[in-house]
Amino acid sequence: MNLHSLLEQRESEGRPIRVGLIGAGRFGTMYLSQARNIPGVHVVAIADINLKRAQGALELVGWPADAVASTIDEALERRTTTVVANASDLFDADIDIIVEATGNPIVGIDHALRAIETGKHIIMVTVEADALAGPALAKRAEEAGVVYSMAYGDQPALIMELVDWARTSGFDVVCAGKGAKYLEHYHEMNPDNVWENWEFSKELTDSGQLNPYMHTSFRDGTKASIEMAAVANGAGLVPSDNGLTFTPGNVEEIATICRPSDVGGVLAHEGSVDVMSSVTRDGDWIPFNTQEGVFVVVKATNAYVSGCFTEYPWHPDPTGQYAALYRPYHYVGLELNISIANAVLRGVATGAPKGFFGDVVATAKKDLKAGEFLDGEGGYTVWGKLVSAETSVRHGLLPVALAHHVELKNPVIKGNSVKWEDIVIDESLSKALELRRETEALIRATV
Repeated sequence: MNLHSLLEQRESEGRPIRVGLIGAGRFGTMYLSQARNIPGVHVVAIADINLKRAQGALELVGWPADAVASTIDEALERRTTTVVANASDLFDADIDIIVEATGNPIVGIDHALRAIETGKHIIMVTVEADALAGPALAKRAEEAGVVYSMAYGDQPALIMELVDWARTSGFDVVCAGKGAKYLEHYHEMNPDNVWENWEFSKELTDSGQLNPYMHTSFRDGTKASIEMAAVANGAGLVPSDNGLTFTPGNVEEIATICRPSDVGGVLAHEGSVDVMSSVTRDGDWIPFNTQEGVFVVVKATNAYVSGCFTEYPWHPDPTGQYAALYRPYHYVGLELNISIANAVLRGVATGAPKGFFGDVVATAKKDLKAGEFLDGEGGYTVWGKLVSAETSVRHGLLPVALAHHVELKNPVIKGNSVKWEDIVIDESLSKALELRRETEALIRATV
């Protein structure tokens, strides 16, 4: 609770945290909008293959023109910021921490490895990379003496904060989760019909500003599965092999819904993750829904604690045995500096994988034929389903992050998950495959 004081101390000592940002998309831009107002922080460089986008991000947040340098050396000397097209320039520079915000899991893994190899802390905004191989990356980072961390502001890190609160307070975590809009046909959604399932104006969707593939993954269950896999691996929670339930409900119903099925809830077992829908199955918005928020459900350790649940506004279940703590918002990149400061000043992560417990596997949106090519998250062929890591490894299921531009050798029926044996493996993804295999090998240590 003294991060700001520690940052002020770094500022007064003239040795700010030197930050390198890779990816000038929405998340990175949101962080930049705050960075100049934070003491003890120096954004040295922004790397983006689209230089105009990175320059535009600076302009969008009102970055002063005289605070922009031509080179990294100049940026370090003058405490200004530069823009580069090649992320490799950041790893060779005198930078303390890398923020990986490309959104590409294969590229994200490469960047994380380079950061670890060059002794830099890494904040993994690209949760797709974390779900694919985060456990192996975290292990390598620990061995190298650097921090590998989830990004505060995104929901997984905020959920991990609630999990940590619960366990530090002496509670067992029954469920950790978040809210999202979900209808039963969403698993079949594709980029051609995606805007039928959002509330954007036609003017906006026709403008080309929105990515239909990204927004498909946000709604077809893939993004929610990826985020909850990160939470499962960070908190040591085991998902159901039936996937997330997306049960409709409001804030007061969290503890009633997200408890085991044998006591009236929807969970296969205690110690799991789930997502609640903010709309009914008919599509009506639920008052006081969980949209945008995160939660943790805990169980009373004794009768006295159960009494406390009912005496305080904890939204307990009808038995008084289960209660929920809820955070109603997440501010994405605006909150990112919590992770940066914790990593550099305290040497701790705001959530990181502790093992391999949950996996997101490519699952057919329609009947797929041999010879077809999978098109990954947010596409026409597959969506990402959350299952336990044990089930994924035992059955040889294909992670959705590796289902991009790969050819099917075997047909896959709609609703079934794709297996490694069903595809032609792209060996050009050597680093990603290496880290994925390291991650799968960890299953023996976590189950």
